[in-house]
Amino acid sequence: MHTRPPAIAGTFYPSEPGALRRRLDACWASRVVLDVAPPKALIAPHAGLIYSGPIAATAYATLAPAAARVRRVVLLGPSHHFGFSGFAIPTANVWATPLGEVALDRDALASVAGRKDMLSSDRAHAPEHSLEVQLPFLQRVLADFVLVPIAVGEVTPSAGGELLAALWGGDETLIVISSDLSHFFDQATAQATDRQTTERIEALDADGILHSDACGRYPIACLLSEAQRRAMTMQTVDLRTSADTAGDPSRVVGYGSYLFWSKHEVA
Repeated sequence: MHTRPPAIAGTFYPSEPGALRRRLDACWASRVVLDVAPPKALIAPHAGLIYSGPIAATAYATLAPAAARVRRVVLLGPSHHFGFSGFAIPTANVWATPLGEVALDRDALASVAGRKDMLSSDRAHAPEHSLEVQLPFLQRVLADFVLVPIAVGEVTPSAGGELLAALWGGDETLIVISSDLSHFFDQATAQATDRQTTERIEALDADGILHSDACGRYPIACLLSEAQRRAMTMQTVDLRTSADTAGDPSRVVGYGSYLFWSKHEVA
């Protein structure tokens, strides 16, 4: 069985299981506490847990009531190390973190492997943090699930929407989009920039987010395209920067958490 080992344990998050659990507990303690229905889809940041973890926890904590129901997670994130057009799936059967192993849904991956814009590339996945950093949050909050991890290169919103539609499933499937927001502005500039980006996300504007607005511009556009087609509702639930958590206010990274619901989920 081919297992992808953790690439960023010990850097983005602790490599020792007990320390990682304590870090996740700290993220949960610093989250925004919400009373909302579990979402069908969410956008969460992917920096080191000390920086973006509390913002991610705001989104992930809302999944608790659906922990036994969600059995599959479709996870899209940007490729930071490998440039390409289209999408990339791994060949592994299992992904590992210090909290244990997560099986991949090879049937779901096979169902989209024949797309002309789909690569089978471990090179795109081996060093990538945008997908891996979401796993400890999912492992903490969900009872048991399989994973459909897809690295996203340069794509059109419509192509991304088509891909998500093919993997959408029902109540058993959660869609997770991994993205940070602005990078390396001062605090005031970052806050203004991230607010503009958030307004575009709230408008489901799949074409309105620029490269400088979010490193996960393309994965976000994939979700926004399909959310618009399905007339989903959404809510911005957390918007902070690294200066609000553990960073230097003169050079910050922006983080946002956003939840999306299908019509029947909020009726």
